[in-house]
Amino acid sequence: MGISETDNAKAYWRENIRLMLSLLSIWFIVSFGMGILFADQLDHIRFFGFKLGFWMAQQGSIYVFVGLIFVYVHKMNKLDHKYGVDEDADDYVEDENYYHHDESFIDSISEPDDVPDDDKGEQ
Repeated sequence: MGISETDNAKAYWRENIRLMLSLLSIWFIVSFGMGILFADQLDHIRFFGFKLGFWMAQQGSIYVFVGLIFVYVHKMNKLDHKYGVDEDADDYVEDENYYHHDESFIDSISEPDDVPDDDKGEQ
């Protein structure tokens, strides 16, 4: 008996939410925990000559946030591929009229170029 499409969608979103919550937990711990709550305790540790609590509040958290973005993209691409909803699975066929318009359409949205030189405001 195969897995129904509804069960597949529920499993996809369950994993998606689990990933989001785990990354948001890391974000909260780094931003609020290390930058505010535990900053005094972390200040007893030196990192590149700075107190760790200060460094995490000013610089380290930014590095972690950028790292979380890359982790999210990588994990979501794997998750999308696992459930067959990745962009590579799209069956998009570009037709020849999608980006091309006839001259009447282009003329209707462009400004007229036939303004005489006398009317351009030169005095």
